[in-house]
Amino acid sequence: STEGTAFPAPLYGAMARVFVYGTLKQGQPNYGHMLDTAKGIARFQGRGRTVERYPLVIAGKYNIPYMLNIPGTGHRVAGEIYAVDEQMLQFLDEFEGCPAMYQRTRMSIEVLEWEGKSGRSVMECFVYSTSTYQPEWVELPYLDSYDSSGQHGLAYVLRESRE
Repeated sequence: STEGTAFPAPLYGAMARVFVYGTLKQGQPNYGHMLDTAKGIARFQGRGRTVERYPLVIAGKYNIPYMLNIPGTGHRVAGEIYAVDEQMLQFLDEFEGCPAMYQRTRMSIEVLEWEGKSGRSVMECFVYSTSTYQPEWVELPYLDSYDSSGQHGLAYVLRESRE
């Protein structure tokens, strides 16, 4: 029984809440990983956006979306909230190159839609952002929502297609 057990804020029962804003969202190039039960469980719960503003950029030769951990700069970033089990969280840590490339930190997310219903609330979620970015990335255009096939023309390069 989990009764009386104090879980850290982003945990929901034995599940962690993760906010994804890039290639793992529905309709984006890496979304298939979220459906792959061999990697663990990821249950879509809703949509939201960061309470604070952050720079969301597309950077590097593979056009990877990065949320730079510079609160107060950029836009409130849109994304999706998932409940994930420990196995999926470990997979995501590896997939995101955590902690070298991205770091998993807690952020306040304003919930805009929850399990199909609209309504506003704020919850803590784990988010993969980066403090280990290249200095020139700060000069790139800041997005508020990521789409690999967006008008920016910077389509994400899947790992299996990289040189």
